[in-house]
Amino acid sequence: MLKKAYVYIVFIFLYAPIVILALYSFNDARSRGSWGGFTLKWYVALLNDKSIIQALITTIAVALIASIIATVIGTFAALGIYFMSQKARNWVMNITYIPVLNPDIVTGVSLMLLFIFMRIPAGFMTLVLAHITFNVPYVILSVMPKLNQLNPHLFEASEDLGASMIYTFFRVILPEIRAGIVTGFLLAVTLSIDDFVVSFFTKGAGVNTLSVLIYAMARKNVSPAINALSTVMFVIVLLMLIIVNKRTKNEEILN
Repeated sequence: MLKKAYVYIVFIFLYAPIVILALYSFNDARSRGSWGGFTLKWYVALLNDKSIIQALITTIAVALIASIIATVIGTFAALGIYFMSQKARNWVMNITYIPVLNPDIVTGVSLMLLFIFMRIPAGFMTLVLAHITFNVPYVILSVMPKLNQLNPHLFEASEDLGASMIYTFFRVILPEIRAGIVTGFLLAVTLSIDDFVVSFFTKGAGVNTLSVLIYAMARKNVSPAINALSTVMFVIVLLMLIIVNKRTKNEEILN
């Protein structure tokens, strides 16, 4: 009974803020301290707010481009690390952990100074490059466990049967590590959308992500349209999780 109560309390603390946010996205009153009745005007306002829509498009574009590139780089980097000697692998993996443990403020300032030193104008490109940089280690750390689970004789068996390295990768290795690659990609997308500090230091004038825009709004007054946007994003993510879990369960039944 005590264990169940503990679990319920944890879930309440996790999801109560989201429920309140979704509830107030339908609040007719602009103030979050009072309830003015049910309305959909903030969802209409969201569609008509060009700054929020532009920030959303920028956020999604950066997240997808950076995550795809980071996933490709991270996957091949993980393969390279896997074929290293044990000593070299341990050394490289320790280096890989550094960006993950490094405070975001250090990463953001360092990348900003690097772009200034290389005379790269701050803008959409620097934002994408910054997101690729901090996403690659997470992809490597997602793919490596799947590589470590591989049967080491798969490569030899594939070569003995006359398969080329490219054929072996796409038809033998890739299906085995696909779950790790997908996990790394989804993690990269999530981190990219959620990032504020690195984006704040590497974006250019006129380029805003959602996190930076909301921070700018917080200095004055956050529009209730942000509540509507957050609710829509939460529902989309929830639906995606349900679909993925359902597909995974169906695959397990078939297997």
